[in-house]
Amino acid sequence: MSSNQSGGTASGQAISLALSEPTANVRHRWTTSVVLVNVGINAAFFGPIQVLLGQQAADFSEADKEGILALVTGAGAAVSLVANPLFGTFSDRTVSRYGRRVPWVFIGALLGTLGLIGLAGAPSVAAMALLWCLVQLGCNGALAATTAAIPDQVPTRQRGIIGGLSSMGTVVGILLGAAIGAVVAGNFSLGFIICAVGLLLGMVPYLFFANDPVLSVNDRPMFTWLNFVKGFWISPKRYPDFAWAWITRFLVNVGNHLVTLYLLFFLTDAVGYENPEFGVLILTGIYAVLTLITAVIGGRWTDKVGKRKPFVMASSAIIALAALVLAFFPTWVGALAGAAILGVGYGVYLAVDFALLTQVLPSAASRGKDMGVINVANSLPQVIAPIIAWPLVTILGGYVTLYVVAAVIGLLGAVFVVKIKGVD
Repeated sequence: MSSNQSGGTASGQAISLALSEPTANVRHRWTTSVVLVNVGINAAFFGPIQVLLGQQAADFSEADKEGILALVTGAGAAVSLVANPLFGTFSDRTVSRYGRRVPWVFIGALLGTLGLIGLAGAPSVAAMALLWCLVQLGCNGALAATTAAIPDQVPTRQRGIIGGLSSMGTVVGILLGAAIGAVVAGNFSLGFIICAVGLLLGMVPYLFFANDPVLSVNDRPMFTWLNFVKGFWISPKRYPDFAWAWITRFLVNVGNHLVTLYLLFFLTDAVGYENPEFGVLILTGIYAVLTLITAVIGGRWTDKVGKRKPFVMASSAIIALAALVLAFFPTWVGALAGAAILGVGYGVYLAVDFALLTQVLPSAASRGKDMGVINVANSLPQVIAPIIAWPLVTILGGYVTLYVVAAVIGLLGAVFVVKIKGVD
Protein backbone atom coordinates (compact mmCIF):
# COMPACT_ATOMS: atom_id res chain seq x y z
CA MET A 1 0.00 0.00 0.00
CA SER A 2 1.26 3.51 -0.64
CA SER A 3 0.19 7.10 -0.45
CA ASN A 4 -0.88 7.08 -4.08
CA GLN A 5 -3.41 4.37 -3.21
CA SER A 6 -4.70 5.69 0.05
CA GLY A 7 -6.48 8.86 -0.91
CA GLY A 8 -10.18 9.54 -1.17
CA THR A 9 -12.78 7.58 -3.07
CA ALA A 10 -14.02 10.08 -5.60
CA SER A 11 -14.72 8.61 -9.01
CA GLY A 12 -12.18 10.75 -10.83
CA GLN A 13 -9.43 9.83 -8.39
CA ALA A 14 -10.27 6.13 -8.67
CA ILE A 15 -10.07 6.36 -12.44
CA SER A 16 -6.67 8.02 -12.38
CA LEU A 17 -5.32 5.45 -9.94
CA ALA A 18 -6.56 2.51 -12.00
CA LEU A 19 -5.24 3.65 -15.37
CA SER A 20 -2.33 6.03 -14.72
CA GLU A 21 1.32 5.36 -14.01
CA PRO A 22 1.92 5.07 -10.24
CA THR A 23 4.16 7.71 -8.66
CA ALA A 24 4.40 6.99 -4.92
CA ASN A 25 6.45 4.17 -3.44
CA VAL A 26 4.56 1.08 -2.28
CA ARG A 27 4.65 0.19 1.41
CA HIS A 28 5.98 -2.91 3.11
CA ARG A 29 2.71 -4.64 3.91
CA TRP A 30 1.57 -4.44 0.29
CA THR A 31 4.90 -5.88 -0.85
CA THR A 32 4.69 -8.62 1.79
CA SER A 33 1.22 -9.64 0.62
CA VAL A 34 2.45 -9.91 -2.99
CA VAL A 35 5.40 -12.02 -1.86
CA LEU A 36 3.14 -14.36 0.12
CA VAL A 37 0.63 -14.90 -2.67
CA ASN A 38 3.58 -15.75 -4.93
CA VAL A 39 4.79 -18.24 -2.32
CA GLY A 40 1.41 -19.96 -2.30
CA ILE A 41 1.03 -20.05 -6.08
CA ASN A 42 4.54 -21.36 -6.69
CA ALA A 43 4.32 -24.00 -3.97
CA ALA A 44 1.16 -25.19 -5.74
CA PHE A 45 3.05 -25.22 -9.07
CA PHE A 46 6.43 -26.63 -8.15
CA GLY A 47 5.63 -29.08 -5.37
CA PRO A 48 3.76 -31.15 -7.97
CA ILE A 49 6.08 -30.39 -10.90
CA GLN A 50 9.34 -31.16 -9.06
CA VAL A 51 8.30 -34.22 -7.08
CA LEU A 52 4.62 -35.10 -6.59
CA LEU A 53 3.54 -35.53 -10.21
CA GLY A 54 6.66 -37.57 -10.91
CA GLN A 55 5.89 -39.84 -7.96
CA GLN A 56 2.30 -40.18 -9.09
CA ALA A 57 3.41 -40.95 -12.67
CA ALA A 58 5.76 -43.68 -11.39
CA ASP A 59 2.93 -45.06 -9.25
CA PHE A 60 0.79 -45.49 -12.37
CA SER A 61 3.66 -46.98 -14.41
CA GLU A 62 7.35 -47.13 -13.54
CA ALA A 63 8.24 -48.03 -17.12
CA ASP A 64 6.32 -45.12 -18.67
CA LYS A 65 6.87 -42.48 -15.96
CA GLU A 66 8.74 -40.04 -18.25
CA GLY A 67 5.98 -40.16 -20.87
CA ILE A 68 3.19 -39.78 -18.30
CA LEU A 69 4.91 -36.82 -16.65
CA ALA A 70 5.50 -35.17 -20.03
CA LEU A 71 1.84 -35.70 -21.00
CA VAL A 72 0.43 -34.32 -17.75
CA THR A 73 2.74 -31.32 -17.42
CA GLY A 74 2.42 -30.51 -21.11
CA ALA A 75 -1.39 -30.56 -20.97
CA GLY A 76 -1.41 -28.35 -17.90
CA ALA A 77 1.01 -25.91 -19.46
CA ALA A 78 -1.18 -25.72 -22.58
CA VAL A 79 -4.07 -24.63 -20.36
CA SER A 80 -1.85 -22.01 -18.75
CA LEU A 81 -1.20 -20.48 -22.17
CA VAL A 82 -4.86 -19.55 -22.35
CA ALA A 83 -5.41 -18.85 -18.65
CA ASN A 84 -2.76 -16.16 -18.29
CA PRO A 85 -3.90 -13.65 -20.94
CA LEU A 86 -7.57 -14.60 -20.50
CA PHE A 87 -7.68 -13.91 -16.76
CA GLY A 88 -5.50 -10.86 -17.29
CA THR A 89 -8.00 -9.48 -19.79
CA PHE A 90 -10.91 -10.22 -17.46
CA SER A 91 -9.16 -8.40 -14.63
CA ASP A 92 -8.49 -5.37 -16.87
CA ARG A 93 -12.25 -5.04 -17.38
CA THR A 94 -13.44 -5.91 -13.86
CA VAL A 95 -15.50 -3.27 -12.09
CA SER A 96 -15.66 -4.20 -8.42
CA ARG A 97 -15.47 -2.36 -5.13
CA TYR A 98 -12.53 -4.66 -4.32
CA GLY A 99 -10.62 -3.49 -7.42
CA ARG A 100 -9.72 -5.14 -10.72
CA ARG A 101 -7.24 -7.78 -9.60
CA VAL A 102 -8.39 -9.08 -6.19
CA PRO A 103 -11.52 -11.00 -7.38
CA TRP A 104 -9.44 -13.00 -9.86
CA VAL A 105 -6.75 -13.81 -7.32
CA PHE A 106 -9.51 -15.21 -5.10
CA ILE A 107 -11.26 -17.17 -7.88
CA GLY A 108 -7.99 -18.51 -9.26
CA ALA A 109 -6.76 -19.70 -5.86
CA LEU A 110 -10.04 -21.53 -5.21
CA LEU A 111 -9.89 -23.32 -8.57
CA GLY A 112 -6.28 -24.30 -7.94
CA THR A 113 -7.16 -25.63 -4.49
CA LEU A 114 -9.95 -27.80 -5.87
CA GLY A 115 -7.61 -29.23 -8.50
CA LEU A 116 -4.92 -30.08 -5.95
CA ILE A 117 -7.40 -31.78 -3.63
CA GLY A 118 -8.70 -33.79 -6.60
CA LEU A 119 -5.17 -34.87 -7.57
CA ALA A 120 -4.75 -36.45 -4.15
CA GLY A 121 -7.21 -39.16 -5.21
CA ALA A 122 -6.84 -39.19 -9.01
CA PRO A 123 -7.85 -42.70 -10.18
CA SER A 124 -6.21 -42.63 -13.62
CA VAL A 125 -3.69 -40.83 -15.80
CA ALA A 126 -6.56 -39.08 -17.61
CA ALA A 127 -7.99 -37.80 -14.33
CA MET A 128 -4.52 -36.76 -13.23
CA ALA A 129 -4.06 -34.73 -16.42
CA LEU A 130 -7.50 -33.07 -16.17
CA LEU A 131 -7.03 -32.11 -12.54
CA TRP A 132 -3.55 -30.74 -13.18
CA CYS A 133 -5.11 -28.64 -15.96
CA LEU A 134 -7.55 -27.25 -13.38
CA VAL A 135 -4.65 -26.38 -11.07
CA GLN A 136 -2.88 -24.61 -13.93
CA LEU A 137 -6.06 -22.76 -14.87
CA GLY A 138 -6.64 -21.43 -11.38
CA CYS A 139 -3.05 -20.70 -10.37
CA ASN A 140 -2.21 -18.98 -13.65
CA GLY A 141 -5.37 -16.90 -13.35
CA ALA A 142 -4.31 -15.76 -9.89
CA LEU A 143 -0.76 -15.19 -11.11
CA ALA A 144 -1.91 -13.05 -14.04
CA ALA A 145 -3.90 -10.77 -11.74
CA THR A 146 -1.12 -10.52 -9.14
CA THR A 147 1.54 -9.79 -11.75
CA ALA A 148 -0.56 -7.00 -13.27
CA ALA A 149 -0.89 -5.38 -9.85
CA ILE A 150 2.83 -4.52 -9.86
CA PRO A 151 2.82 -2.10 -12.84
CA ASP A 152 -0.58 -0.92 -11.52
CA GLN A 153 0.87 0.19 -8.20
CA VAL A 154 4.69 0.24 -8.30
CA PRO A 155 6.57 3.22 -9.82
CA THR A 156 9.33 2.48 -12.32
CA ARG A 157 12.10 3.48 -9.90
CA GLN A 158 11.03 0.69 -7.51
CA ARG A 159 10.35 -2.11 -9.97
CA GLY A 160 13.77 -3.70 -9.79
CA ILE A 161 13.64 -4.21 -6.03
CA ILE A 162 9.94 -5.12 -6.01
CA GLY A 163 10.61 -7.55 -8.86
CA GLY A 164 13.39 -9.03 -6.75
CA LEU A 165 11.19 -9.35 -3.67
CA SER A 166 8.37 -10.83 -5.74
CA SER A 167 10.91 -13.31 -7.07
CA MET A 168 11.72 -14.19 -3.47
CA GLY A 169 8.13 -15.35 -3.17
CA THR A 170 8.58 -17.43 -6.31
CA VAL A 171 11.76 -19.04 -5.05
CA VAL A 172 10.45 -19.67 -1.53
CA GLY A 173 7.42 -21.29 -3.14
CA ILE A 174 9.72 -23.53 -5.23
CA LEU A 175 11.72 -24.45 -2.11
CA LEU A 176 8.54 -25.08 -0.12
CA GLY A 177 7.26 -27.31 -2.91
CA ALA A 178 10.49 -29.35 -2.85
CA ALA A 179 10.32 -29.55 0.95
CA ILE A 180 6.75 -30.86 0.77
CA GLY A 181 7.85 -33.51 -1.71
CA ALA A 182 10.67 -34.63 0.59
CA VAL A 183 8.71 -34.50 3.86
CA VAL A 184 5.75 -36.57 2.67
CA ALA A 185 8.22 -39.36 1.78
CA GLY A 186 6.41 -40.74 -1.24
CA ASN A 187 2.87 -40.03 0.03
CA PHE A 188 2.05 -37.75 -2.89
CA SER A 189 -1.65 -37.59 -1.94
CA LEU A 190 -0.75 -35.89 1.35
CA GLY A 191 1.65 -33.65 -0.56
CA PHE A 192 -1.12 -32.39 -2.84
CA ILE A 193 -3.29 -31.56 0.20
CA ILE A 194 -0.44 -29.62 1.85
CA CYS A 195 0.10 -27.67 -1.40
CA ALA A 196 -3.61 -26.80 -1.47
CA VAL A 197 -3.48 -25.47 2.10
CA GLY A 198 -0.37 -23.44 1.28
CA LEU A 199 -2.08 -21.89 -1.74
CA LEU A 200 -5.05 -20.74 0.34
CA LEU A 201 -2.92 -19.39 3.19
CA GLY A 202 -0.71 -17.45 0.80
CA MET A 203 -3.74 -15.76 -0.76
CA VAL A 204 -5.33 -14.45 2.46
CA PRO A 205 -3.00 -11.48 3.24
CA TYR A 206 -3.32 -10.21 -0.32
CA LEU A 207 -7.10 -10.04 0.01
CA PHE A 208 -6.71 -7.66 2.96
CA PHE A 209 -3.76 -5.52 1.86
CA ALA A 210 -4.01 -5.35 -1.95
CA ASN A 211 -5.83 -1.97 -1.81
CA ASP A 212 -6.51 -2.46 -5.51
CA PRO A 213 -7.49 0.77 -7.34
CA VAL A 214 -11.12 0.65 -8.50
CA LEU A 215 -11.99 0.93 -12.18
CA SER A 216 -14.93 3.17 -13.01
CA VAL A 217 -17.71 1.75 -15.19
CA ASN A 218 -17.18 4.74 -17.48
CA ASP A 219 -13.55 3.78 -17.99
CA ARG A 220 -14.20 0.14 -18.83
CA PRO A 221 -13.59 -0.45 -22.57
CA MET A 222 -16.57 -1.37 -24.73
CA PHE A 223 -16.66 -5.13 -25.21
CA THR A 224 -16.94 -6.92 -28.53
CA TRP A 225 -15.86 -10.50 -29.20
CA LEU A 226 -13.80 -9.40 -32.19
CA ASN A 227 -11.83 -6.84 -30.18
CA PHE A 228 -11.53 -9.32 -27.34
CA VAL A 229 -9.85 -11.93 -29.56
CA LYS A 230 -7.78 -9.39 -31.50
CA GLY A 231 -6.50 -7.94 -28.23
CA PHE A 232 -4.35 -10.99 -27.55
CA TRP A 233 -2.20 -10.16 -30.59
CA ILE A 234 0.38 -7.49 -29.86
CA SER A 235 2.06 -6.42 -33.10
CA PRO A 236 5.84 -6.97 -33.07
CA LYS A 237 6.14 -4.29 -35.74
CA ARG A 238 4.29 -1.71 -33.65
CA TYR A 239 5.81 -2.77 -30.31
CA PRO A 240 9.22 -4.32 -31.18
CA ASP A 241 10.66 -3.91 -27.68
CA PHE A 242 7.75 -5.87 -26.23
CA ALA A 243 8.27 -8.60 -28.83
CA TRP A 244 12.01 -8.95 -28.19
CA ALA A 245 11.45 -8.93 -24.43
CA TRP A 246 8.88 -11.72 -24.85
CA ILE A 247 11.23 -13.80 -27.03
CA THR A 248 14.08 -13.35 -24.56
CA ARG A 249 12.00 -14.52 -21.62
CA PHE A 250 10.60 -17.42 -23.63
CA LEU A 251 14.03 -18.75 -24.60
CA VAL A 252 15.53 -18.43 -21.13
CA ASN A 253 12.53 -20.20 -19.63
CA VAL A 254 12.70 -23.03 -22.18
CA GLY A 255 16.32 -23.57 -21.16
CA ASN A 256 15.45 -23.40 -17.46
CA HIS A 257 12.57 -25.88 -17.75
CA LEU A 258 14.76 -28.30 -19.68
CA VAL A 259 17.19 -28.20 -16.75
CA THR A 260 14.57 -28.76 -14.02
CA LEU A 261 11.90 -30.97 -15.65
CA TYR A 262 13.60 -34.35 -15.12
CA LEU A 263 15.69 -33.41 -12.09
CA LEU A 264 14.14 -36.18 -9.98
CA PHE A 265 14.84 -38.76 -12.68
CA PHE A 266 18.33 -37.29 -13.35
CA LEU A 267 19.30 -37.89 -9.72
CA THR A 268 17.81 -41.38 -9.86
CA ASP A 269 19.08 -42.65 -13.20
CA ALA A 270 22.20 -40.58 -14.07
CA VAL A 271 23.66 -39.59 -10.70
CA GLY A 272 22.47 -42.68 -8.82
CA TYR A 273 21.63 -40.71 -5.69
CA GLU A 274 20.13 -42.99 -3.04
CA ASN A 275 17.35 -40.63 -1.91
CA PRO A 276 16.43 -38.57 -5.00
CA GLU A 277 13.46 -36.78 -3.35
CA PHE A 278 15.75 -35.54 -0.58
CA GLY A 279 18.36 -34.74 -3.22
CA VAL A 280 15.86 -32.52 -5.03
CA LEU A 281 15.25 -30.72 -1.73
CA ILE A 282 18.97 -30.14 -1.14
CA LEU A 283 19.56 -28.86 -4.67
CA THR A 284 16.48 -26.68 -4.55
CA GLY A 285 17.57 -25.29 -1.18
CA ILE A 286 20.97 -24.26 -2.53
CA TYR A 287 19.36 -22.82 -5.63
CA ALA A 288 16.73 -20.99 -3.57
CA VAL A 289 19.12 -19.38 -1.08
CA LEU A 290 21.36 -18.04 -3.82
CA THR A 291 18.39 -16.92 -5.91
CA LEU A 292 16.95 -15.01 -2.95
CA ILE A 293 20.25 -13.25 -2.33
CA THR A 294 21.00 -12.36 -5.94
CA ALA A 295 17.40 -11.35 -6.73
CA VAL A 296 17.47 -8.66 -4.04
CA ILE A 297 21.02 -7.55 -4.83
CA GLY A 298 20.34 -7.54 -8.57
CA GLY A 299 17.04 -5.68 -8.13
CA ARG A 300 18.59 -2.94 -6.00
CA TRP A 301 21.63 -2.68 -8.26
CA THR A 302 19.63 -2.31 -11.46
CA ASP A 303 17.38 0.35 -9.87
CA LYS A 304 20.47 2.25 -8.70
CA VAL A 305 22.29 2.28 -12.05
CA GLY A 306 19.11 2.55 -14.11
CA LYS A 307 20.13 -0.19 -16.54
CA ARG A 308 18.44 -3.55 -17.24
CA LYS A 309 19.89 -5.18 -20.38
CA PRO A 310 23.47 -5.89 -19.19
CA PHE A 311 22.08 -7.70 -16.14
CA VAL A 312 19.68 -9.80 -18.24
CA MET A 313 22.46 -10.77 -20.65
CA ALA A 314 24.92 -11.75 -17.92
CA SER A 315 22.36 -13.71 -15.90
CA SER A 316 21.18 -15.62 -18.99
CA ALA A 317 24.77 -16.68 -19.69
CA ILE A 318 25.20 -17.86 -16.09
CA ILE A 319 22.02 -19.96 -16.34
CA ALA A 320 23.41 -21.59 -19.50
CA LEU A 321 26.65 -22.35 -17.65
CA ALA A 322 24.68 -24.21 -14.97
CA ALA A 323 23.19 -26.49 -17.63
CA LEU A 324 26.64 -27.26 -19.03
CA VAL A 325 27.92 -28.23 -15.59
CA LEU A 326 25.08 -30.75 -15.24
CA ALA A 327 25.74 -32.05 -18.75
CA PHE A 328 29.42 -32.83 -18.29
CA PHE A 329 29.59 -33.53 -14.56
CA PRO A 330 26.65 -35.90 -13.87
CA THR A 331 27.70 -36.52 -10.28
CA TRP A 332 26.34 -35.36 -6.95
CA VAL A 333 29.12 -32.75 -6.68
CA GLY A 334 28.34 -31.58 -10.21
CA ALA A 335 24.65 -31.33 -9.34
CA LEU A 336 25.50 -29.22 -6.26
CA ALA A 337 27.67 -26.90 -8.36
CA GLY A 338 25.02 -26.65 -11.08
CA ALA A 339 22.34 -25.74 -8.53
CA ALA A 340 24.53 -23.01 -7.05
CA ILE A 341 25.38 -21.49 -10.44
CA LEU A 342 21.73 -21.66 -11.52
CA GLY A 343 20.68 -19.85 -8.35
CA VAL A 344 23.15 -17.01 -8.91
CA GLY A 345 22.03 -16.50 -12.50
CA TYR A 346 18.32 -16.99 -12.09
CA GLY A 347 17.99 -14.66 -9.09
CA VAL A 348 19.36 -11.71 -11.01
CA TYR A 349 17.38 -12.69 -14.09
CA LEU A 350 14.02 -12.88 -12.26
CA ALA A 351 14.39 -9.45 -10.69
CA VAL A 352 15.85 -7.50 -13.59
CA ASP A 353 13.96 -9.06 -16.50
CA PHE A 354 10.66 -8.43 -14.72
CA ALA A 355 11.54 -4.75 -14.28
CA LEU A 356 12.51 -4.56 -17.95
CA LEU A 357 9.23 -6.14 -19.05
CA THR A 358 7.08 -3.68 -17.11
CA GLN A 359 8.81 -0.83 -18.97
CA VAL A 360 7.85 -2.09 -22.44
CA LEU A 361 4.10 -2.66 -21.87
CA PRO A 362 2.00 -1.17 -24.70
CA SER A 363 -0.86 0.31 -22.62
CA ALA A 364 -1.82 1.13 -19.03
CA ALA A 365 -5.43 0.16 -19.74
CA SER A 366 -4.45 -3.39 -20.70
CA ARG A 367 -1.71 -4.18 -18.18
CA GLY A 368 -3.42 -7.37 -17.06
CA LYS A 369 -3.76 -8.72 -20.59
CA ASP A 370 -0.27 -7.60 -21.58
CA MET A 371 1.34 -9.15 -18.50
CA GLY A 372 -0.74 -12.23 -19.24
CA VAL A 373 0.79 -12.37 -22.71
CA ILE A 374 4.22 -11.97 -21.08
CA ASN A 375 3.37 -14.82 -18.71
CA VAL A 376 2.75 -17.01 -21.76
CA ALA A 377 6.53 -16.78 -22.17
CA ASN A 378 6.70 -18.52 -18.77
CA SER A 379 3.95 -21.05 -19.54
CA LEU A 380 4.65 -22.00 -23.16
CA PRO A 381 8.09 -23.40 -22.24
CA GLN A 382 6.28 -25.85 -19.95
CA VAL A 383 4.56 -27.17 -23.09
CA ILE A 384 7.66 -27.05 -25.27
CA ALA A 385 10.16 -28.41 -22.72
CA PRO A 386 8.56 -31.88 -22.30
CA ILE A 387 8.25 -32.24 -26.09
CA ILE A 388 11.95 -31.44 -26.48
CA ALA A 389 13.18 -33.24 -23.36
CA TRP A 390 11.53 -36.64 -23.72
CA PRO A 391 13.18 -37.67 -27.03
CA LEU A 392 16.51 -36.13 -25.98
CA VAL A 393 16.60 -38.23 -22.81
CA THR A 394 15.16 -41.47 -24.16
CA ILE A 395 16.50 -41.57 -27.74
CA LEU A 396 19.06 -38.87 -28.60
CA GLY A 397 21.86 -39.20 -26.06
CA GLY A 398 20.34 -38.82 -22.61
CA TYR A 399 20.98 -36.11 -20.08
CA VAL A 400 24.19 -34.80 -21.66
CA THR A 401 22.29 -33.92 -24.83
CA LEU A 402 19.38 -32.50 -22.82
CA TYR A 403 21.51 -30.08 -20.83
CA VAL A 404 23.67 -28.97 -23.76
CA VAL A 405 20.52 -28.11 -25.71
CA ALA A 406 19.22 -26.24 -22.65
CA ALA A 407 22.41 -24.17 -22.50
CA VAL A 408 22.30 -23.25 -26.20
CA ILE A 409 18.65 -22.17 -26.01
CA GLY A 410 19.29 -20.08 -22.91
CA LEU A 411 22.25 -18.33 -24.53
CA LEU A 412 20.03 -17.26 -27.43
CA GLY A 413 17.96 -15.36 -24.87
CA ALA A 414 21.06 -13.43 -23.83
CA VAL A 415 21.78 -12.56 -27.46
CA PHE A 416 18.31 -11.30 -28.38
CA VAL A 417 17.98 -8.89 -25.45
CA VAL A 418 20.33 -6.48 -27.30
CA LYS A 419 17.49 -5.90 -29.78
CA ILE A 420 15.49 -3.99 -27.15
CA LYS A 421 16.00 -0.28 -27.86
CA GLY A 422 13.72 1.55 -25.43
CA VAL A 423 15.40 0.30 -22.24
CA ASP A 424 19.09 0.53 -21.37
